[in-house]
Amino acid sequence: MAALISIVIPVYNEEGNLPHLYNELKGVLSKSKDPYEIIFVDDGSTDKSEAMIRQTAKSDSNVKGIIFRRNYGQTSAIAAGIDYSKGSYIMTMDADLQNDPQDIISLMQKIRDGYDLVSGWRRKRKEPFIKRRLPSLIANYIISASTGLKLHDYGCTLKAYRKDFLKNINLYGEMHRFMPLYVYWQGGKIAEVEVHHRERKWGNSKYGMNRMLKVIFDLITVKFLLGNYSTSPLYFFGGWGILLMVLGTLCGMFTLFQKFMWGFWVHRNPLLLLAVFLFILGTQIIFIGLLAELNIRIYYETTKKSVYTVKEEINC
Repeated sequence: MAALISIVIPVYNEEGNLPHLYNELKGVLSKSKDPYEIIFVDDGSTDKSEAMIRQTAKSDSNVKGIIFRRNYGQTSAIAAGIDYSKGSYIMTMDADLQNDPQDIISLMQKIRDGYDLVSGWRRKRKEPFIKRRLPSLIANYIISASTGLKLHDYGCTLKAYRKDFLKNINLYGEMHRFMPLYVYWQGGKIAEVEVHHRERKWGNSKYGMNRMLKVIFDLITVKFLLGNYSTSPLYFFGGWGILLMVLGTLCGMFTLFQKFMWGFWVHRNPLLLLAVFLFILGTQIIFIGLLAELNIRIYYETTKKSVYTVKEEINC
């Protein structure tokens, strides 16, 4: 028997796109011999998206609806869709129609070739360069350079997974874009496929320049929690400590140079104290963020509390 495919779609104020997206998905999936389910996760929409999901699920038993009580963010919506999915293969995509449902076929073909994750690459993006594409290029370069996994487009929601690799993944913050790293660090086989990208026709984009800062902070967390630092934190903290000691020594030597060569007095030279203070302060802030992230994860995972609240389940 063919494996069940679960299509997970986070939705936030996409009333103009949902009917067209559903019709396109039906057209593509009906040509396949594989059974499927479409899981719409309404992330606290304030328009008619919830009603449309409810109506679609009522008329089509292949459609599931997960309705959040409020807006939790795209990562929580994807996590909920994965939790409620029954398929052996899981595919995620956006609800804004910028992902082309026709690309589902090529991604599923690739994952059946033996890959554990197939990531979409929006090579020809239909978006403004400065506002959207440039920050994405910078973020993708930073992630690839710091993790060793070379992908052109981490931010593309259109991805296909083997569900076995998602069982032990808990998503927080904006971590959905780092799911390839979770699979990669589990030893999964990853491929990237060029996909179509279309202009948005209805609704407004929910992405902005602030996303790049979130990506950088989440990357620090992922690198710390999934890398060697999670079991040997001394490598991380010790490395920073050595660096601070070296910088302190260099600043001290320069202060002495200023004293003996130019006649500067230490008590009149704020350079040393200022450099040490600012650097240590910045480091402490990062450490506090990491400790807070660890505490949040411990809280949720020990209490078995979910990061989202479901108001209603439809056809689940």
